[in-house]
Amino acid sequence: MILLSVLGNQLNILLGVSGLILLFGLLLKRIKQPYIIAYIITGIILGPHGFKLITEYETAEMIGELGLIMLMFFIGMEISIKNFISQWKVALFGTGLQIAFSIFLVYMIGLYFGWAITRVILLGFIISLSSSAVVIKLLQDYNLKTSSIGQNIISILLTQDVLIAPMLIIMTLLSGKAIEGNQLLLQIIGGVFITTLLVFLLKKETISLPFHKQLKSDKELQVFGGLIVCFSLAFLTSILGLSASLGAFVGGVFVHSSPSTKWLHNSLHSFRIILVSIFFISIGMLINLNFLVENWKIISLLVVGVFVSNHGINAFSLKFLGNTWKESFYGAAFLAQIGEFSFVLASLGYYNQIISSFTYQITVIVVSITIFLSPLWTLVTKRLVGN
Repeated sequence: MILLSVLGNQLNILLGVSGLILLFGLLLKRIKQPYIIAYIITGIILGPHGFKLITEYETAEMIGELGLIMLMFFIGMEISIKNFISQWKVALFGTGLQIAFSIFLVYMIGLYFGWAITRVILLGFIISLSSSAVVIKLLQDYNLKTSSIGQNIISILLTQDVLIAPMLIIMTLLSGKAIEGNQLLLQIIGGVFITTLLVFLLKKETISLPFHKQLKSDKELQVFGGLIVCFSLAFLTSILGLSASLGAFVGGVFVHSSPSTKWLHNSLHSFRIILVSIFFISIGMLINLNFLVENWKIISLLVVGVFVSNHGINAFSLKFLGNTWKESFYGAAFLAQIGEFSFVLASLGYYNQIISSFTYQITVIVVSITIFLSPLWTLVTKRLVGN
């Protein structure tokens, strides 16, 4: 009886999640908006600050992180390392300008409020990161992934993901907590390993994955073969103190150099949809509606400020990289939100007492709302520029 009761509760959750996603998904489809919004709304409604049907946020967050890893693996499968290296100026200058301008903007605000330099750098890092999950999905929806501006945006996104590890190290050092020698050594080893693998892929025209011929016609085993490729490198980089998503991305780049790309992509596509949807549901679960209502004025100002400042910073960066003003203004809309990795930086800042509990809650809600509103912001910009 106990087992049946637990199973019945889990079925209620699955039914509620599936039903709401289907309902909101159909509504969003009619107005040509991405399904990401449906996932976030579902998390708000069913989460601990809604109807409390889903209360185990940690579990949803863990599964959502797997979805993010899977998404980065798919991104890697569509990236040619040679083409990415050829756009090093975009990756380096675009991301560098974005981070530098973000920190400068927060510094100017911090002068008025008397913020410590550690808080300035942390908040600058947080707003400088865009959401790979959101941006890649929007680029797919607008058929821009293979365009020139789309490739520029992807290069900036990937460089941001690579810089997550250095950002975490910098904030740990600034908080006054020393990094253990073993941890630093592991991160150096991880960096050398990733660099060596990428250089190998750059020189090697084509590689063959183990059991490629045997799995090519076996749809069932292809799923497990693909998961092994994705999560093995993610696991390895996490052990070495780097981002698991970075390892998954490198695994995808590795697969791109083999003839296995097509069947791996097809076999894992449905699996990816489920995991990525859970990731965005977990973001929706973070939004405390009571806290939002109580502090709606400051939250609204911050959300508008983030969109305007990030849009302007990225438009300037993309123009500096040789795009037209129209392309730059349009492309910057895709990068205007704050990304999912900012949650990690905010948690680190709160744990190390760089920001207060109130600032942490504000940051979580602002990040979540910018992700939620990003498709609408992009659509409005698209119509403004006449694309």
